[in-house]
Amino acid sequence: MTEQKKIATREGYGEALVELAAEHENLVVLDADLAEATKTSVFRKAYPARHFDCGIAEENMIGMAAGLATMGLVPFASSFAMFAAGRAFEQVRNSVGYPHLNVKIGATHGGISVGEDGASHQCCEDFALMRSIPGMVVLCPSDNIEAKAAVKAAYAHEGPVYLRFGRLAVPVFHDEDFHFEIGKGEQLTDGDDVALLATGLMVNEALGAARLLAEKGIGVRVLNLCTIKPLDAELVLKAARECKRLVTCEEHSVIGGLGEAVCALTAEKMPVPVRRIGVQDVYGCSGPAPELLKRFGLTQEGIVKEVLDFLSK
Repeated sequence: MTEQKKIATREGYGEALVELAAEHENLVVLDADLAEATKTSVFRKAYPARHFDCGIAEENMIGMAAGLATMGLVPFASSFAMFAAGRAFEQVRNSVGYPHLNVKIGATHGGISVGEDGASHQCCEDFALMRSIPGMVVLCPSDNIEAKAAVKAAYAHEGPVYLRFGRLAVPVFHDEDFHFEIGKGEQLTDGDDVALLATGLMVNEALGAARLLAEKGIGVRVLNLCTIKPLDAELVLKAARECKRLVTCEEHSVIGGLGEAVCALTAEKMPVPVRRIGVQDVYGCSGPAPELLKRFGLTQEGIVKEVLDFLSK
């Protein structure tokens, strides 16, 4: 494994766009006056003629992206998750999803870890919104390396893709030769007592929880599910069959996200007990990201507490 330096996944978004643009002249980037924050500023510097600042008008940006896609270009429309998925939902649904256009949405600053920006900007509903759109692929990478790989996979995929990136710097645990494929998860640890199914920054927390639980003699299988839609049904059902208990971990509301996707799959194919760790149907609040993650139970210690309670019952 690589040394665990910390990098925000939004950094990988900007880096991957620059790398892709060198090979593909049809790639263009749109931003809603947030290029420095979304990290598309690195693309703007390298390819100024292919970067379009749409101003604080996210709905219009999505419409522009749809139009560019009809001309054979591959637009990456970028903004905060709250605005890209929330404010522009109607345009994403009707202008991108309904005609199934080749638009990629790069949504940064997702989840509670937006921190001091507070509840108005802490989007914990975007998975639910984007999962509801027919044909939309939903991705949430766990570290910088996976983020870059996910962006490149999104470009290669024909159709709409929603990518969620974080503001907070998180440990890089993938090797540089990591291979990513849409719709495929990865098993990071072995264990049959319980399985932790995590996405985004919660994957690293799940790995930490697995180490702590191993000290208590509990074997934990950690799955990294970057692709929330389409879910890796084979990997999830294998964990359900062999571990008998599943715990989902996401920096998102427990309503409509990874947890519900897993519950829907297992309820139909292999019913097992599932515990959902996430934001429990409440709004966030302002504060330092690490403190907020702790407050909402989105840490390795929080996962350990939930797993021990789950296994006791």
